[in-house]
Amino acid sequence: MSAVLPVFALQQAAVHFGAGPRALHALRDIDLHIAAGERVALIGANGCGKSTLLRLLHGLVRPSQGRLQRDDSLGHAMVFQRPYLMRTTAQNNVALGLWLRGTGWAAAKGLAQDALHNFGLAEHAQRPARKLSGGQQQRVALARAWAMQPRVLLLDEPTSSLDPHAKREVEALIQDIAARDPAMTLVFASHNLGQVKRLASRVVYLEQGRVLADLPVQEFFAAGALQARYPQAHSFVKGDLV
Repeated sequence: MSAVLPVFALQQAAVHFGAGPRALHALRDIDLHIAAGERVALIGANGCGKSTLLRLLHGLVRPSQGRLQRDDSLGHAMVFQRPYLMRTTAQNNVALGLWLRGTGWAAAKGLAQDALHNFGLAEHAQRPARKLSGGQQQRVALARAWAMQPRVLLLDEPTSSLDPHAKREVEALIQDIAARDPAMTLVFASHNLGQVKRLASRVVYLEQGRVLADLPVQEFFAAGALQARYPQAHSFVKGDLV
């Protein structure tokens, strides 16, 4: 291990749901270190363990075995594929997290309004969040995460359920968040390989709960290199493995 504390370090980590012969082994023997400022894309077929790995890193699930080391001095935020929004205004949805963290309600609402403005949603601040379009709801979720000023941002398929225009908008916002703070660590799951090329500095390929490839993004997509070293990942990138 590096002398510098990593943001995340997993050593032979596994996550099992249930027990006995019917247990679901969502993650197996994961060794993974992520340093501050990295942009890590998690890719692989549905059910390969991407979402579980994100939840493990965020502390929503615990390792069934192995070890997770996390730098808890850094603020973490996670945005889900289908964000949970409360039955209240967009502004209140953003403000609540700040209030729960100890910010006074009036100040929290002011900061929430600023966050919504930064994400192009100022005019929708008083609308019920659940009445917004899918792309707008995802932007509310990103604004809510950004308002907490995290140093680690975890995203689970943030654009998968959006139309092409909304996908471009949300991806541009993610790029902007990362550009504002080069020290921020970004870990995201995606099926969009073009998006992976645009946003990631490193690609982790999972299959059946295991990490089968972990490469800088340029090496991962280099012609011929992936096929020779990681044939399963190469098949996935070609579209032969669904």
